[in-house]
Amino acid sequence: MINIVLFGPPGSGKGTQAQNLIQKFNLKQISTGDLFRYNIKNETELGKLAKSYIDRGELVPDQVTCDMLREEVQKPTDTNGFIFDGVPRTVAQTEAVEKIVKEVLDSEISICLALMVEDEILVQRLLKRGETSGRTDDADENIIRNRIKEYYAKTAEVAELYKKQGKYVEINGVGEIDEISEKLYAEVEKIK
Repeated sequence: MINIVLFGPPGSGKGTQAQNLIQKFNLKQISTGDLFRYNIKNETELGKLAKSYIDRGELVPDQVTCDMLREEVQKPTDTNGFIFDGVPRTVAQTEAVEKIVKEVLDSEISICLALMVEDEILVQRLLKRGETSGRTDDADENIIRNRIKEYYAKTAEVAELYKKQGKYVEINGVGEIDEISEKLYAEVEKIK
């Protein structure tokens, strides 16, 4: 089983590369954003709980996020593993994700792949995306820079944990999409 934690700041191409990894290795992507949207839309107990925090302008507690994650991992799947996207973002979430993967899947996180792109390139990519996507958070350079800064602040500790485990790999996220994909595939092949 292949279990990948995929890191990348906004604009790094993470969404595109996640889809390529899914196709290549028959993986299932678990995105915290998708989990929240699904549970809230379907008014599950966890969705109602998450919505109550969101409606108050508060962060959804790690426990609620991890309970959603556990439920998702328990669903039957014919894939070869998972890509965790948007989680873990904290040391506590990392410990929880690793516990879920061990208890539910009798497996472990195989690798943490981090797409690295210089901030100025990220800003330009996101501003360009903002012109066509209609996303307001991609139209304001100050908001973009803050999102990038927040991403690094939140993921730094998690990256350190995976570095200590020898599972952290940085990939240059600048270049042709196929070339970047090939670099990611090569790293996954090493752990298969």
